[in-house]
Amino acid sequence: MRADAARNREKVLDAARALFAEQGYDVPLDEIATKAGVGPGTVYRHFPTKQALFQAVTETRVTAMIASASEPAESAKDALFAFLGRMADEAAAKRDMTDAFTLSADLRKNLHAALGGLLERAQEAGEVRADVTATDLVVLMKGMLQSLQEGGANPAVLLEIVLSGLQSRKP
Repeated sequence: MRADAARNREKVLDAARALFAEQGYDVPLDEIATKAGVGPGTVYRHFPTKQALFQAVTETRVTAMIASASEPAESAKDALFAFLGRMADEAAAKRDMTDAFTLSADLRKNLHAALGGLLERAQEAGEVRADVTATDLVVLMKGMLQSLQEGGANPAVLLEIVLSGLQSRKP
């Protein structure tokens, strides 16, 4: 790729990141082109569909989130809770996060695997409920993230409820 084409691609990605985060998936591609300072044709040359552009933007963010699953923490529970907190923070700040759960099977699989690994370690340590599955957490988080987009919900309160419900019930 020529240097100017690579620069234009990055401009489009930067503009798309900002606008998808602010407005969600429904932002028009023409608006992204305008914000990037390029013509609509440039956007379509690099990303033939809005879905392709959205996937490129979201994959970068979700991949970074997945990588954060291996960050050190005081305990397995802290690592899990920090990961869930990052998911909630992303959703509160970026309106497109719930749409990220509907993207590529590989990306979704990797996200579920990261979450499942954190959950399993916390369960093995006896720090979170043993009857919760990774699928349960995905459904809980997706519902919580969707409620944030609909407005009126307090992300900190919702996350606290989820985290409290995950606590191990030791006698």
